[in-house]
Amino acid sequence: MTRDFITQADRELTETYEAPMSLEEYVDRIVEQPQLAAHASKYLLEAIEATGTRTVVEEGEEKERYCFFDDPHNDGEHAILGNTEVLNEFVDDLRSIAAKRGKEEKIVWLEGPTATGKSELKRCLINGLREYSKTEAGRRYTIEWNVSGVSDGGGLTYGDREVSDDSEWYASPVQAHPLSVFPQTVREDILDAVNDRLDDHIPVQVDSRLDPFCREAYDYLEEQYRRDGHENLFSAVTSEEHCRVKNIVVDVGDGIGVLHSEDEGTPKERLVGSWMRGMIQKLDSRGRKNPQAFSYDGVLSQGNGLLTLVEDAAQHADLLQKLLNVPDERHVKLDKGIGMDIDTQLIIISNPDLQAQLNQHADRQGQDPLKALKRRLDKHEFRYLTNLSLEAELLRRELTNETSVWVADAYEELEEKIREPLTMTVRDSSHQVIDRELAPHAIEAAALYAVVTRLDTDDLPPGLDLGDKAQLFDAGYIHDGDDRMSKDEFEFSEQASDGEHGIPVTYTRDEIADLLYESQDRHHPELAVENVIMPRDVLNALADGLSDAPLFSESERTEFENRVVQVKNRIFSAQEDDVLAAIMRDKRVDVATVEEYIEHVYGWAEDEPIVNDRGEHEEPDPLKMKIFEIEHLGRFDEKHYSGSDPSEAVRSFRTEKIITALNRHAWANRDAEFQATAVNPKEIPVIRTVLGSHDWDEVRRTFEDFDPRQWDDPPIGTETAAVKDETIQNMIEMFDYTAASAELTSRHVMGQVSYKWD
Repeated sequence: MTRDFITQADRELTETYEAPMSLEEYVDRIVEQPQLAAHASKYLLEAIEATGTRTVVEEGEEKERYCFFDDPHNDGEHAILGNTEVLNEFVDDLRSIAAKRGKEEKIVWLEGPTATGKSELKRCLINGLREYSKTEAGRRYTIEWNVSGVSDGGGLTYGDREVSDDSEWYASPVQAHPLSVFPQTVREDILDAVNDRLDDHIPVQVDSRLDPFCREAYDYLEEQYRRDGHENLFSAVTSEEHCRVKNIVVDVGDGIGVLHSEDEGTPKERLVGSWMRGMIQKLDSRGRKNPQAFSYDGVLSQGNGLLTLVEDAAQHADLLQKLLNVPDERHVKLDKGIGMDIDTQLIIISNPDLQAQLNQHADRQGQDPLKALKRRLDKHEFRYLTNLSLEAELLRRELTNETSVWVADAYEELEEKIREPLTMTVRDSSHQVIDRELAPHAIEAAALYAVVTRLDTDDLPPGLDLGDKAQLFDAGYIHDGDDRMSKDEFEFSEQASDGEHGIPVTYTRDEIADLLYESQDRHHPELAVENVIMPRDVLNALADGLSDAPLFSESERTEFENRVVQVKNRIFSAQEDDVLAAIMRDKRVDVATVEEYIEHVYGWAEDEPIVNDRGEHEEPDPLKMKIFEIEHLGRFDEKHYSGSDPSEAVRSFRTEKIITALNRHAWANRDAEFQATAVNPKEIPVIRTVLGSHDWDEVRRTFEDFDPRQWDDPPIGTETAAVKDETIQNMIEMFDYTAASAELTSRHVMGQVSYKWD
């Protein structure tokens, strides 16, 4: 067993690393595989595009999302949920920068309030680039040098080590591009050959010269061979004895530079590094500073060749002005006389407080000293999630170790995930290890409340509440009686502040965690059912906690508290639907019966025969349609028919609610050749009601002796007792309730139904 693990690790490392190659071999390789020579922004773009895209619905609209941001290489652990449009704009900017068609002088700025995914983006970029660099298509290369054996001089030194023999090689400390070794005119010819083979509209561009560390080695070798009278100096200097190309696995410090909020030092130290005085004394530098005695531990040095990230940029506002000319000049100085070309994609990440710092002199207008900096910043704003399914997914991630990204072919699949219960093993405040259940709809309730606090009310269409807006943003449609209304039928302002403010997921997570770790079920002490947290418990905790949370202003607390009622009503409706479906489980109409009815209605409307199960043609049966409409739809009774002949109301219903809905669905789902796809009866609102929804009048008709007021403790042998036993079991089987949560949920629903039963 252990040997298998060792073998697996050996295989992975073998596939990751290559043996060093000569400069000549490298040139041959990039001519055959041009993408291997990509400059920083092009490489980052290729890494993102390599994972492909998938279709998502956000804010009620279908969008193509790059799978790279789902963190596929890390099993989704640091996936960025939502903000797809912002991420797509970021990729579009990369495309412009890589092609040098504008914005190459810009510093990409990702801004947003806390807990909106900015930190996840940082980790996702690091993970994705690291794993991409391990693939054949994403190999990344730099150069390394060995000058020992040429003379008895000071040798090549980096850090506190010295080269002693030919076995010691030192890679460029700033991941210098291998083509930077060549003179500019030769490099341009190589790039012409590379780009001629490149199947891409973005050519490879390498403008940087050798970094100072490598330049020192190059100049030293050149001087030694020139003194020896060597004719082919470049060949001698870059021979396999002294210069070779090695592949690197991209990581923090090797192609990715990350400046953290707590990092200190002068701007020079944070940007490129510092001089090591002890090393200067060791090196034979002839009265000058030797670049080999430089640390190269600054963020630009580490990120040279690929990506530079400045997180919590407001903590490094002084540094931003020093970066002004870096994107367009692609050059930075180690010292007055020593400069370094860099090739990196610069990204800064901040909370909204950076915006306030940048605007501190805005009233001075043309005399604003930060105007030049602001002109170079290309801002992309992250917002809080406004999709219920994404917020529910994020909340589950925060509470558990779940990392898989939710992918669904239809919204119905997401609905099931949203409402799912969650059972967690915890040690409560009395140190007991127990299982706590977040009942079905509890996560949904918390997520919906968070989303509702983030939605703008100014553009709310008449007749809709914030719950409807949340549904439109998540599914792209809502149901209004028998009609399905898409988001396109409503007007929402593009200037709305949706997602700019609201309850962050961290607040929701912490409040639910407090519920999970309480020593007992303080919300229902009168019940024998313990360790179940209901949706209303979660909503009450979230609303009650607002008053003590320093995160919110007084006006925000008032506004958020006012929005909890409509969420409670919406969640109760979902619980009520569960209980009704469980009660009427055996009374549901099967799909075959529905399809038969639809077929007869079509034949009736077109006055054409239909094909029965035996393949025979027969006339549409008016009696079958009548029975279905009376018994299953519950829309009509005998007075709406003369024998089996339908009244005008029935005719209108068949035409408008059945035929029109089916035709609309067929048109919406046509293929490229305008052929209708298979019709799904569930896409017709009135039919979906027949297949899955019921009402209390139907329960009353079906169970004549049923009394919801007896639900808590029904007398033995009564119809109410039998219905309750069957309902609890059905809730467990159909919706993943436990016996405890099914009991609590059904009691809550029946308590409300009892008031209006008579």
